[in-house]
Amino acid sequence: MTDHVHDLRSVREATDRLLTAVAKLDNAALSEESHLPGWTRGHILAHLARNADALVNVFEGRPMYASADVRDADIARDAGRPLEEHLADLRDSAARFLATTEPAQDWSRTVELRNGVTDSAANIPFRRWVEVDLHHVDLDIGYGLADLPAEFTDREITFLADRWSGRPEVPPTALATEDGRTWRTGSAGDPAVTVSGSPAALLAWLAGRGDKGAALTTTGGALPALPPL
Repeated sequence: MTDHVHDLRSVREATDRLLTAVAKLDNAALSEESHLPGWTRGHILAHLARNADALVNVFEGRPMYASADVRDADIARDAGRPLEEHLADLRDSAARFLATTEPAQDWSRTVELRNGVTDSAANIPFRRWVEVDLHHVDLDIGYGLADLPAEFTDREITFLADRWSGRPEVPPTALATEDGRTWRTGSAGDPAVTVSGSPAALLAWLAGRGDKGAALTTTGGALPALPPL
């Protein structure tokens, strides 16, 4: 069972890590390219702030974003702001998210995210944790996939393996870490392909980050191509 209280605490800790790291940057650094193609660091910070507000909308029964175009326009509008404005927005939006999620409520209810995706309210804190910590990595400011908390990495591998399960374009695939943990993903059937490596390397491939598979070992076939997130 998802422990939303634990996950909200983890969101707070991840946000504090992010704010501490970003506060060491300057305005010029925010205009530099991130690990995400086409996005500067400022784009990532703007997205994180607007995502927090979007998740408040989810909890309060409104559409997550007014539209995809509005979401993109808001990020583009805010990306070029100076550091202090980004920091204030990140703090304020994070506080709004926590103020909405920390009170007692029906955590078993179903909420709607983007593009018709639904989930239990109890899972949304982990989704926010994913946004904060993975995008911290995407900033390319010294926080890498190997620096992520081990619990986070294991849970995100499980989440992404489940996401690609049942997808006909992904062959049946077994995943294995160097210490013996295993997962399964892809279409139905006995896995012919096994992908092995460190948890960080598996996460990089599943999430479309880093070297996207160069650090993995594949047996039984080629490394499967995954759909974009």
